[in-house]
This record gives sequence, structure tokens and C-alpha cells, in this order.
Amino acid sequence: MTEKLTTEDVEELLETSNRQIREETATFHRYLMDEIDWQDRLICIKGSRGTGKTTLMRQRLKEHFGVDTQQALYASLDDLWFARHRVKDLVEYLYEHGYTHLFLDEVHHLGKDWSLVVKNIADQFRKINIVYSGSSLLQLEKASGDLSRRQSTYVLNGMSFREYLELEGVLEHRPLALEEIVSDHVRIATAIDDKLKVLPHFEAYRRSGFYPFYRESRSKFHERLAETVKKVLEVDYPAIDEVSQDTIRKTRKMLMILSECCPQTPNMSKLYKELDTGRDQGLKMLKALQRAGLLALLDARGLKLDNLSKPEKIYVDNPNLMRALVSRIDVGVERETYFFCQTRKDHAVAYTGVGDFVIDRKWTFEVGGKGKGFTQIAGLPKSYVVNDEISVGHGNKIPLWLFGFLY
Repeated sequence: MTEKLTTEDVEELLETSNRQIREETATFHRYLMDEIDWQDRLICIKGSRGTGKTTLMRQRLKEHFGVDTQQALYASLDDLWFARHRVKDLVEYLYEHGYTHLFLDEVHHLGKDWSLVVKNIADQFRKINIVYSGSSLLQLEKASGDLSRRQSTYVLNGMSFREYLELEGVLEHRPLALEEIVSDHVRIATAIDDKLKVLPHFEAYRRSGFYPFYRESRSKFHERLAETVKKVLEVDYPAIDEVSQDTIRKTRKMLMILSECCPQTPNMSKLYKELDTGRDQGLKMLKALQRAGLLALLDARGLKLDNLSKPEKIYVDNPNLMRALVSRIDVGVERETYFFCQTRKDHAVAYTGVGDFVIDRKWTFEVGGKGKGFTQIAGLPKSYVVNDEISVGHGNKIPLWLFGFLY
């Protein structure tokens, strides 16, 4: 039985939390801030590294509770303080001292039984609201503690093009529904392009705009992004799944091979042979890369990867990451990567033998450059050509950049 924590024991953590909240200066809010029901007692925010989960939690704490609050605490579980103390003992101290909210970051540092720890503190201290974040490598809905029935889970995606423009201070605009874009794109795009010349901003976003930390150092952005990928594979992956160093090495090699050949339909048998691994292990590695937000998998029928021998196409998750991983960018692949990245948040995007993508089993889209026409989708109902390098479209030709306004 451990002794209860004293104020002296917790003082270091409280000071760290208060300092971090005071220093949080960001005023721009990600889309998820308004989507979360903050009254829920157990909230999980997941997403890949670098999308802004930490900033989101600190903003909420600072704006709702103020600085130097004695109601809420922010703590990152990779803090060395937790090498000497248990989370449960911290929550007990906070409970006894009138705290009502706890924001826990980097929850996977609790180890493979993290979900059981969260479940136990949520069950035993029912007057404390808990918000926690986790890497997308975590299988949150299938966790051993069965948290899915107790918590509200939200996913924070990388920034949309719309959010990027707002963060840069050049345009504020509400998100658009896909139905609006396909039916009224000419009027919408004209109104936006009249306010700013959108294409230079669009090119800048594709280089470095998906991850909010690009503003910290634009010249070192892709280098930092490559380091983030390394941390995902070498720290997050083994922390969640019990994998060997050999598996980590093979997973890294798989990522690099697939990044260079995206988005062609891969010969998975040949790939597994090159990696010296079997089909089952290869699929597990592929799924880990998808869950980590490094690869995006496109299939024809909406099946989960567990039920597939292989996806129809494999993409790097987003254009920024593509530039960090791939030595020579294929602009056609980058266009498809952007479109897939921006549309799949709230829509079912699938492969189609005619055209590039079908969305919600309703709309077919062919993505290409300025001169792309309807040859490949001629005669299909509700089919559209998505053109890069144009500010405003016409008829069923829609500018590519506009799909970045979906969230």
C-alpha cells in the first residue's frame, strides 16, 4: 500500500502545469474545439503526432479555467514525475483537494495496460472529469478496459486548407458541405478568390501546412516531420504493440518502399518477400502505419484491412508527409493524396475502376491537372473532374483547392 501524496509531492507537477498553461499563447482554434462536448466525464482525443492535441487541451484549460487554477490540471505522462509516482495517487490527491478536471497527455506512456489505468481512475473518482490524448497507434475502441462504452472519442486530423488560411490570417471561412461544393462551387470559389489569390497559398499549404508546428520553423519543417515519423516508429509503436527491433526495422523499410511507389496497386507478395516477412505480419505492419497516420489505404468495398488481402491503393497520409518521405514528388500523386486526405474525414472514400475516387457511393471524381477532361468518366452520373492549377471551375469541373474547405 502506497502513502498518500502530499502537497510537497505534487508541487512540482502543479508548477509545471501552471507554467505551461500561462505560456499557451495560441488563439487560433482547431475545428475540433467546437465539436467536443466538454461536459462529458471521460473524453479521449486521438490523432497522429503533430496535429495539435496538446495545444487543444491547454487552450481549453486556459480559456475555461484560467491560469493558476485550482480546479484543473494538465499533465504529460512522459514527465519524469510519473517515473516516481502513480497516476491513481495523483488523481486521489486532486480529488481530495477539490479539483474537478484532469487533462492527461501522452497516455500511452502508461504502458500496455494504459486503458485499465484510465478505466479504474474514471470509475473510482467519478467527480473528476478526465480528458486524455493518445497516439493514433492506440486501438482505443478495442482497449482491454472497454473504454469505448464509457468515453466519448474524438479524432483530431491535420489542418485543412481552410484552417491553414485562417491560421495564416488571410481568410476566415466556415466549413463547406460536399453537397455545396459539387452544386455551387463556381459561386463559392469566385467569392473566395476575389478576397485573395488562392493558388499561391494552396501551393504553400501542400508544402507545409497540414501540421500546425510548421510555424515554429518553416526551413526545418520537413526535417522535423521526418523526426516525428522516426519517433512514431521507434517510441510509439513498441510502447503500444509488443514488437521487436527487427519488426520496427521492417516496418520502417515498408514505409519507405510504399512511399516511393504510391499510389500504384502494390504487389504485396513481392513486398513481403523483400521484407522477409509473412502475410499476417505484413498486414499488421501495414495497419500500424495506417493507424499511426503515416499511410492512407484505399479499397473498393469499404472493408476493414483485417478482411483484405491487400488495399486497392496505398497513399502517404498527406502531401506534407509525402514531401518529407519521398525524394522526388510526382505532382499527379500529390494531387490525389491531397484530395483523399481532405475528403475522408467525414465521408466514405473508395476506389473505383472508372475515375479516381467514389465518395459515399454517390459521386465519382477524376483528379488531374488544369487540362484534365472527362474522357475517363464520360457518361457517369454525378461525375466530376477536379482540376489543379485553376482558381475557379465551371460546370462539373471543380478546383482542387476547394476540397480543403470540408472541415
